[in-house]
Amino acid sequence: MAGKLIIFSAPSGSGKSTIVQYLIAHCNVNFTFSVSATSRAPRGTEQHGVAYYFISTDEFRKKIEENAFVEYEEVYPDCFYGTLKSEVDKALAEGKTLLFDVDVKGGLNIKRQYGNRALAIFIQPPSVDELRRRLVARATDSSEMVEQRVNKAEWEMQFASQFDVIIVNDNLEKAKTEATKIVMDFLK
Repeated sequence: MAGKLIIFSAPSGSGKSTIVQYLIAHCNVNFTFSVSATSRAPRGTEQHGVAYYFISTDEFRKKIEENAFVEYEEVYPDCFYGTLKSEVDKALAEGKTLLFDVDVKGGLNIKRQYGNRALAIFIQPPSVDELRRRLVARATDSSEMVEQRVNKAEWEMQFASQFDVIIVNDNLEKAKTEATKIVMDFLK
């Protein structure tokens, strides 16, 4: 059986990670996460091939030139993160269901490359004001960082219509139920 890809993308504070964790815990599916590559150094007890594939900046740039990534991003100057095509293709060949929790640009790149084998889901906040309220209530960022996240969210929401499905997270339990149904229908 050929594997499938399930992609979740959303602005920060939309509830994407909460919904993804719910699916992992409550769906009777053995989801696989692909191991990403990064040019940054390992932190703490992170191990090569487990947390990330740790490669040099030069090697990362070489892999970009070789078109070895399904998606990548230079998060900070010379600090890259990306998903290797070889990892995705190996998992698909083994019939696995890969679950991605990625930024909007990366999610759309994966969908473009894998077409109908991939389901791209956008988790949308009910409004920008509600998103700002959630980010402030989270109390993990400065007010400047909250505004940066809100500005980025406004940009990201412009791409929502390019996803297969949009789930408006105005009620977390409803969004979890909706995501579960959509994912399970896709996997049938």
